Amino acid sequence: MQQDNLYYTDATKLAELILTKQVSPVEVVKAHLDRIDAVDPKVNAIVTMADGAIAAAKKAEAAVMAGDTLGPLHGVPFTVKDSIDTAGVLTQRGSPIFKGRVPDTDATAVARVKAAGGILIAKTNPPEFATSIETDNLLTGQTNNPWNLDYTPGGSSGGESAAIAAGMSPLGIGSDLSISTRGPAAHTGIVGLKATHGRVPLTGHWPRAPRRLWHIGPMARSVRDVALAYSIIAGPDGADGFSTVPPTIDLGGLQIRPLRVGWIADNGFFGPIDPEVAATAKAAAQALASIGAEVEEVDLPLLRDTDTVSVLWQLHQMEAGPGFRKAVAGHEDLVFRHAKLVLDGAETPIADFVAHEQTVERLRDEFASYFQRYDVLLAPVTPFPATKHGLNDVIVDGKAWSPFQVMNGTSPFSLTGLPAMTLRFGTSHNGLPIGVQVVSSWYAESTMFDAAARLESVSQVRNLHPAL
Repeated sequence: MQQDNLYYTDATKLAELILTKQVSPVEVVKAHLDRIDAVDPKVNAIVTMADGAIAAAKKAEAAVMAGDTLGPLHGVPFTVKDSIDTAGVLTQRGSPIFKGRVPDTDATAVARVKAAGGILIAKTNPPEFATSIETDNLLTGQTNNPWNLDYTPGGSSGGESAAIAAGMSPLGIGSDLSISTRGPAAHTGIVGLKATHGRVPLTGHWPRAPRRLWHIGPMARSVRDVALAYSIIAGPDGADGFSTVPPTIDLGGLQIRPLRVGWIADNGFFGPIDPEVAATAKAAAQALASIGAEVEEVDLPLLRDTDTVSVLWQLHQMEAGPGFRKAVAGHEDLVFRHAKLVLDGAETPIADFVAHEQTVERLRDEFASYFQRYDVLLAPVTPFPATKHGLNDVIVDGKAWSPFQVMNGTSPFSLTGLPAMTLRFGTSHNGLPIGVQVVSSWYAESTMFDAAARLESVSQVRNLHPAL
């Protein structure tokens, strides 16, 4: 195959081509390494190359030729966000404070992808401490959106999303606190997943606090790739106390009736919504209706009226602040603006902390009631497409808003632990991807994947790859 066909082929297909000896793992890995050399100087998504990728590919090729039993990702390259540990490969967490840090062991998710035959080729750029809506830091710099280099890919898995969108990797492992797989995926036109909280062990990720909000999740260019990766990395590891439910327990499954879809758009979340984003969500709902789903616009008053970004931020301040202060002690001069926002922010009064916890409980109740009536919720991912670099106010319908409002559509599902995934379904007037978000009930990932795959099958989006 032509190299460009290889680096824009999804992981599932690459595994099939390798299994059937149509391509060699060496060809596949080399195509992606060459792509990194060609385009990463513009994008700056890659922070460290993993030694031994070609040697691992040769070993994988030998296994194919010997007729060995192969894993579902045998010979397929993958990348990992640099807040997630990789044995023997630099994991510097986007900070000079951790410059030169090399873990001894892989994070659970990384170890499982390797065990399935995946070949680690590189680590990708996060913001400092994986805590920002943009991806830049003092150690490895700013990552650019491959669709327009003047724009951000979002954060905190922005390096991962940019690498996948630009063909540098077919599959990646990111992490998500309030937006960090789903937002960057939407900004760069790929697929990102935050499964039910605890489905994927967080072992080997930093920061861990607040661990009840952090998630590790796969990112790719197709729904089927994300579903495959999820099936590999999900399940307890005996180390993460939040990860206790076996992946075989899934409360979704095939429907013997039409899929029931509720959707929200311009009046669904607290804060602003760009008209193009709202129109994309509506178009996605209409597309599902056209293929037989029962679709209805819904109103969730508590969701609409709750500033979940502020709730999440104040819970985060209370729990993450001590760990951040410990990490930077004696190195305050090496702290960039993202960690400073946490370090300089006021501690959350305990009365406010308790009140926010009760707000989260009420949100969970509202969603529990909702999912008695509907199988999935269809919604925007971010209230506006990717923005230019720099934490500046965003203008929506003539009014200025904080850029942190970008998390309005994702924070509710982080706070409540619901599974949510994003995929591209539209394009802005200036050529940037617009995504939609599919949410299912807790532990009903199969229903979410089903709805997302249906949407993907009827998407009218063209020009799926950036011109770099």
